[in-house]
Amino acid sequence: MRFGFWLPVFGGWLRNVEDEGMEATWAYASRVARRSEEIGFDLTLIAELNLNDIKGADAPALDAWSTASALAAVTEQLEIMVAVRPVFHSPALLAKQAANIDRISGGRLSLNVVSAWWASEARQYGAPFDEHDDRYARTREWIEVVDSMWSKPRTTFEGRYYRVEDAILEPKPVRRPRPTLYAGGESDAGKETIAATCDAWLTHGDPPEVIGRKARAMQDRRAALGKPPMTIGAAAFSVVRPTEAEARAEVERITDVRSSSSAFENYNEWVGNTKLERTVSLEDYSVSNRGLRSGLVGTPEQVADRVRAFEAEGVDLLLLQCSPQLEEMERFAEEVIPLVRGEATPSVRAESAESPPHPHRRSRTLDRAPS
Repeated sequence: MRFGFWLPVFGGWLRNVEDEGMEATWAYASRVARRSEEIGFDLTLIAELNLNDIKGADAPALDAWSTASALAAVTEQLEIMVAVRPVFHSPALLAKQAANIDRISGGRLSLNVVSAWWASEARQYGAPFDEHDDRYARTREWIEVVDSMWSKPRTTFEGRYYRVEDAILEPKPVRRPRPTLYAGGESDAGKETIAATCDAWLTHGDPPEVIGRKARAMQDRRAALGKPPMTIGAAAFSVVRPTEAEARAEVERITDVRSSSSAFENYNEWVGNTKLERTVSLEDYSVSNRGLRSGLVGTPEQVADRVRAFEAEGVDLLLLQCSPQLEEMERFAEEVIPLVRGEATPSVRAESAESPPHPHRRSRTLDRAPS
């Protein structure tokens, strides 16, 4: 199992808690990312939205691509998965930017290709907003151009959405055969596109057995296309406490709708513009990406058992959200990861620039997802 986390570019993940003690600033984001390498995390996902859909559209939100570029320069091992929405980026130009960031990082960049869902954001920023299935048609063309720019001496392409004439991209990305392309989708159009064009499939939170069924179906799609198996990743919100009662009390606190809640309108728009397989609950509203459905709530032993259950169902990567992110990631690294890997739980260490390497920190050689 690989462990990743969502970089807190929105100031948190809880719609009912206004201040989570994690400002949407470069200072906090870079601190979390740099520390994550030391304590055993493999990857960070940087979401891309120009507006803040968690805390409200008028709240601060960091730009994904400039943040990814900066992180490439100040980290050493962390895989940097940055979200990209084709409707906001020319594929040839994005391919050039991504190749450069990949080289800055030494081959640690990957992309999370997202078909946009927020219509009002697109209007504010002057971007087109396609109907659901048309968004995936655009994504197919976009990936074809990007992949060609990364792999061929020159690229010529003419499609419904994009046109490129005899384009050159040098230098190419370091990662071969290309930076890993992740994507998530639950509709038939989404799954068909992802199976055909991407290397890894990401899903919102759900119990292990549910994700296992969906993962096997995606792998069957891949096999039918004659392609190798995909990497499977899942979102999860972790709440680790000494007792189950304490963990459940924390869940009750963060799902209390009587608390501050300024993003409900944006959440409704997301639900209306996507095709989800299941209905949305109070917990789904309160915590983004259906993270509580994954069930990483309880004692360290209970959470470790749940992680093993995901692994048994074919999940390769868990993308954690926590609140506050840094403190809870420290807890997870100290109390859960050693149990998952069959190691003795290390004593809790204070964060310090002089601290010795964490026992779970890996060598500089990156364990890369298959491409």
